[in-house]
Amino acid sequence: MAPVTLAKRAIGRGVRTAGAVGRFRPQGQRPYEETLRMLSEASVDRCFNAFKDVPWDDPAYAVTADDERWILPNVDPLGAHPWYQALPRERQIEVGRHRLALITKIGSQFEQLLLQGGSGFLLRTVNRNPEFRYFMHELTEETHHIQMFQEFTNRVCPEVTGAPRWLINAIPLVAQLGWLSPTMFFTIILAGEEPIDHVQKDLMRRGGNHPLLSRIMQIHIAEEARHIGFAHAWLEHHVPRRGALARAWLGIMWPMSLRLGSDAILVPSKADRELMGIPAHVAEEVWGNDPAAAKFRRDLFSDVRMLADEIGIRSPLTRWAWRLWGVDGRPARFRAEPSNAAA
Repeated sequence: MAPVTLAKRAIGRGVRTAGAVGRFRPQGQRPYEETLRMLSEASVDRCFNAFKDVPWDDPAYAVTADDERWILPNVDPLGAHPWYQALPRERQIEVGRHRLALITKIGSQFEQLLLQGGSGFLLRTVNRNPEFRYFMHELTEETHHIQMFQEFTNRVCPEVTGAPRWLINAIPLVAQLGWLSPTMFFTIILAGEEPIDHVQKDLMRRGGNHPLLSRIMQIHIAEEARHIGFAHAWLEHHVPRRGALARAWLGIMWPMSLRLGSDAILVPSKADRELMGIPAHVAEEVWGNDPAAAKFRRDLFSDVRMLADEIGIRSPLTRWAWRLWGVDGRPARFRAEPSNAAA
């Protein structure tokens, strides 16, 4: 977590040396470049391998269909719902196993979107731009995340569908933003990474679930801290130099991407809801406009609101869009503040 904290302190005080990615001009050691150096070094010093650092075949981590550790905790919106809590023990295990595997499946699919878009972003970087080195580290780590997410899904519940069909079909188009509009690309990265990180931290704070999933989340949280830190740092460094109209447009489009991204990642597809046997009214209460669901959605993006306020994107002219998409609220006071966002 140290690189992220340093990133938040460093960026915003630095001189604006880098315009568009392709126009980077090194001008000495600046706070932004120092942040990139620290993130890159941390990626070398503390990294993980999907098949070396996860004990897949350790008997203590064995996957069995009737393990009660698949039961969803109350920090999960579905696990806290009376419908789920009233299910027989066997059904709680079955639904929980499906739900947890669904999280890793969608995580794998989102990381593949990031890989496609990230490759386009890297193609536009020029020689000696330190963004290239760090982001290449990040993409390398994402390949291991995809491997461990997919391996977990295969072992625990291969029947899951994952992301909704519209998102799967849109991934090749959305990935083009890495080349065409890096600013929108990094806001979309946060629309996916922040909800996954939020859910995993909530699960780990209450002690985790099955030890195999806990180990995967430990690795993902550790490396995702750098990934989220870089996205925050990149936006803090580049966005303030955009024109007023471009910043206003971003302030309107960003909350839409946050809502669509979080729904795609956290709301089970129709096929998965049917497989889990979740009634329509329960899905609406858990992930729709119910007050508890609305608060959970706001809580996901308190860090993003802090960033948007710092770079002047969530302004009086754009605040309506954040309310419209249900992602408004007070900003976090510090990175990864526990969930307590206000309306």
